[in-house]
Amino acid sequence: MKFSLIICTYMRPEPLATLLASVVEQTMYPDEILIIDGSTDDETGVRFRESEIENLIYHKVPEASRGLTKQRNYGINRVDPSMDIVCFLDDDTILRDTYFERILDVYKKYPEALGVGGHIDNEVIWEQVNNENPSDINHFYYDGYRRTEGARFKLRRRLGLDADTVPGVLPKFGHGRSTGFLPPSGKIYEVKQLMGGVSSFPLSVLQTNKFSEYFEGYGLYEDADYTFRISKLGKLYVHTGANLGHYHAASGRPNRFKYGKMVTRNGWYVWRVMHPNPGFKNVIKWFMISTLLSKIRLINVITTSERKEAFTEYLGRTVGLLSLFINKPK
Repeated sequence: MKFSLIICTYMRPEPLATLLASVVEQTMYPDEILIIDGSTDDETGVRFRESEIENLIYHKVPEASRGLTKQRNYGINRVDPSMDIVCFLDDDTILRDTYFERILDVYKKYPEALGVGGHIDNEVIWEQVNNENPSDINHFYYDGYRRTEGARFKLRRRLGLDADTVPGVLPKFGHGRSTGFLPPSGKIYEVKQLMGGVSSFPLSVLQTNKFSEYFEGYGLYEDADYTFRISKLGKLYVHTGANLGHYHAASGRPNRFKYGKMVTRNGWYVWRVMHPNPGFKNVIKWFMISTLLSKIRLINVITTSERKEAFTEYLGRTVGLLSLFINKPK
C-alpha cells in the first residue's frame, strides 16, 4: 500500500522541521512527502526546497492558491497517481513512531474505509475507570475511561444542552463532541467526522471530492465540512493507537475577532452540511448553545488573564451570530 503525505504550511519553518524529524523516524515511511507552502516569505523554501529528506518535494504555491483548503487541493493535484492513500498533517504536530503503520492497519482491516484519522495524545489526561458515574458532572466518561469535563460542557449539561451523540458524530442541533473525546484505548472507532490535521483518505476519494474553498485562509472547520460530506458516502474511522502530539504554533493564526466570527459562521455552515433540514427545535437549540458559548467568552474577560483576546473573540462571535439573520453562508 503506497501512501503520500501532504503538509500544508504557512510561516512555520521551525515547527515543520520538528514534524519532519518525527516522520523520518517512522516504522513505515511515506513514498512521497509534499510540502505545500503558502508563506509570504521564503524562509520555509530556503530550508526545504533542496532538502535531503527522502521523497520530499517542496511546492511554493502562487498567491491565488494560498489558504488551507486551496493548498490541500493544490497538493492533491500533485500527488503521484500510483499512490493508494494520502495522509494530511498539520505543520505543528509531532508523530509517535508507529503513526503511519497504525493508520494503514485500519485500511487493511476495513478496506471499505473512506477516511482514517489519528489520535492526539498530548492535550488531555485520561484515566481508566471500572465504573461510569452518569451523575458525575465533573468528568466525561467513555468506554472505560474518563477525563475532566470542561467548564463549557459542565454548564451545557446543567442546562440540558449537552451533546446526545457519541464523540465524532454531530447531533441534529450541532455542537457535538469532537473525536478528541475518544479515549486512548487503542481501539478503532467508527465516526462521522475527522480532524483534518491528523487525517487520511484514499487518493480516489480525494480526486473526486475536493476541499471546499468557501473556507478562506485559516479554514476553521474545513475538516468538518469535508468529512461530513464524505461520511454520507461511506465509513470513516479513528485509530486511537495512531498517536501524535499537537503543539499549536501561534504563528499563522487569525486575530481573535475574525476567529470568533468564523467560529459562529463556519460552525453554522458545517452543521447545515451535515443536517440540512434539522427541524425548528434543533435550530432554536443551535442558537441557544451558540449564544451561551459567546457569553462564556465574555465571562472569560474576568476569569482569564487574556482579557483582551476573550473580549475580542466575544465580539466576533456576537457579530457572527447577528450576521446569520441577514446573510447566511451559502
